[in-house]
Amino acid sequence: MPAPPYAPRVVDAELDEYLSGLAAAALEGAKGVGKTRTALQRARTTVQLDDPAQRALVDADPKRALLGPSPVLVDEWQHVPATWDAVRRAVDAGAAVGSFLLAGSAVPRDVGIHSGAGRIVRLRMRPMTLVERGVAQPSVSLAQLLSGRHGDVSGTTDVGLGDYAEEICRSGLPAIRPLPPRLRRAQLDGYLDTIIDRDFPDLGRAVRNPAPLRRWMTAYAAAESTVTAYDRLLEAATPGEIDKPAKTTTTAYRDILERLWFLDPVPAWTPSRNHLARLAAAPKHHLVDPAFAARLLGVDADALTGTHPARGAGREATLLGQLFESLVTLDVRVYAQAAEARTGHLRLRGGDHEVDLVVERADGKVLAVEVKLAGSVTDADVKHLNWLSGALGDDLLDAVVVTSGTDAYRRRDGIAVVPAALLGP
Repeated sequence: MPAPPYAPRVVDAELDEYLSGLAAAALEGAKGVGKTRTALQRARTTVQLDDPAQRALVDADPKRALLGPSPVLVDEWQHVPATWDAVRRAVDAGAAVGSFLLAGSAVPRDVGIHSGAGRIVRLRMRPMTLVERGVAQPSVSLAQLLSGRHGDVSGTTDVGLGDYAEEICRSGLPAIRPLPPRLRRAQLDGYLDTIIDRDFPDLGRAVRNPAPLRRWMTAYAAAESTVTAYDRLLEAATPGEIDKPAKTTTTAYRDILERLWFLDPVPAWTPSRNHLARLAAAPKHHLVDPAFAARLLGVDADALTGTHPARGAGREATLLGQLFESLVTLDVRVYAQAAEARTGHLRLRGGDHEVDLVVERADGKVLAVEVKLAGSVTDADVKHLNWLSGALGDDLLDAVVVTSGTDAYRRRDGIAVVPAALLGP
């Protein structure tokens, strides 16, 4: 069957800008997010290093990967790390603008390669956002909210809670989301199995007993959108066990899962100006796609919304809130990257105040984002945003609550309320 038409991605504009002004760029992200398809829209020559035959040739002579009309795409370059240095040297030798595009789904274990700083610019690609999935037409721009102009906020959507639960479970991986539910579940399970059976050994950490690793991954999934301490994750993964995995083992789990871009934690926000004291430093836990969390925890859209006949209504409400926040976080991070802003989360030590997401511009001014599963927003829901406004003053550009509701508007206090489906880049 012919491949479906290419679905435009937010990262397209960034990548085109890089290739129009730089000799080499690297598109990075987890397997299946669409890196190869996006890169192929631009490449004139493709070297696929996940093909054993091509890999053997390039392994023998890395400069082979640079031959052909440009842009030359070196796909899954991490299988032959020497190709990175070959591209770097070609750039040093005066390669033309738009010569090379590398795509990789892991950070290789070969620490001897040069960072590429100044020669190869790295660009992160994540799973599809709600806009890229075509769930709804956005009416509120994150870039506009970051402008600080407090413009009009409007729009209506009929995307509801059940739709968001379905999107969580369908995933943002382009090849998986169109599949029927049973095949989609099988593909997600296969992805998880491949991480354990093949990716860990490829990165130098063979897993003799996969059960503890899978339990740790499941515990991490249960902690989605929280700052649960890693020792508590270990306890949750091995309840009642005397011989628990050593800390070095679980640290290795985390390291490799991050190198595979499977873990995508949101770092604690550290303001560029000394506005706040007692900031906590723990990252907020997120998998690259909330569909993996749902699959590891064995829940589907019906279970999340409490409509499964074998489950009591509302039993998974907390989990749905966590996964909805993860879905919104994915969107915000993609849109923030396009706007050249960084994303963190804010939490004071002791938990007195916390804000789900803080998007910071290069000048240190920020957009604050709260995520609420409910369709309506009360004064209690915005108390942390109002506190932050008082703490930051003019450095707070805008504040927004992202919900599962139907209407986008501004409250009387100026805080924007935006359904997740209506938020775009």
